[in-house]
Amino acid sequence: MEWIAGLQRAIDYVEAHRTEEIDYEAVAKEACSSVFHFQRVFGVICGFTLGDYIRMRRLSQAASDLSGTKDKVIDIALKYGYDTPESFARAFTRFHGVTPTQARRGGNVKSFSRLSVKLILTGGSTMDYRIEKLDAFQVVCKRKTVEKADEDGPAWEISDFWDECTQNGTIRKLVGYIPEKPVLKGLLGICYSGNTEGLKFPYGIGAEYDGRPVEEGLEIVGIPAHTYAVFTCRGKMPEAFAETYKKIVTEFFPQNDRYEYVSEIELEVYPSDQVQNPDYACEIWIVVKEKR
Repeated sequence: MEWIAGLQRAIDYVEAHRTEEIDYEAVAKEACSSVFHFQRVFGVICGFTLGDYIRMRRLSQAASDLSGTKDKVIDIALKYGYDTPESFARAFTRFHGVTPTQARRGGNVKSFSRLSVKLILTGGSTMDYRIEKLDAFQVVCKRKTVEKADEDGPAWEISDFWDECTQNGTIRKLVGYIPEKPVLKGLLGICYSGNTEGLKFPYGIGAEYDGRPVEEGLEIVGIPAHTYAVFTCRGKMPEAFAETYKKIVTEFFPQNDRYEYVSEIELEVYPSDQVQNPDYACEIWIVVKEKR
């Protein structure tokens, strides 16, 4: 399967360049993916971010260098991307529980092995979805450029953006723009996953636009016609969302013979604000295309 080979190529690239500054776009390119989508899928599958993986692999290898070579601590620090012995020592101690000096003297350290992608038999459960074709439409929204997609991923910045928009009244304003008979029945989270600039991408919170005057601070954005795979997410947020998205990237796309992911737009459709209700249901809309 191509997605398995692509992920393994990306990991191999990281391993080959782990003593250099890692180019996240080059990593994603190995997997034939955008930076946004690769990091999101990597985190879902692995349970930690790409930045965490790189950091833990470097610190694991640094411990091997300390015990197996006579290289100076400063040289090992620089080799694995730390500017000073002090910053290296802090990171090393947090990870291993001992200082570099103690590790060199035989103290116990942690080993973090490289990832290897393997195909395993999984699934065996049903996953409801439908295919929807939407003509081009417009949304009224508040957008933010998410800039921190290198170490921790964009999730926390997006969550903070929702909190900010709730507190300053933007959410209330946007809810007022939802048409009486919307196609997308709720408030929208909009990931512009195909519109990346380096490690930045825009994320919006909005509603379908029906032509009414727009208040200052909001904008009207066009979304092209696309075909979407639509998944229902049931349960308390954000746990249910994370679990559903994990099944989408680990089961649906790898095993679907007809449709493949397209890095364009991902829509989250929230029908109400009762996201802590265990019976809550929202939808995830992901752009797809038929395989050739």
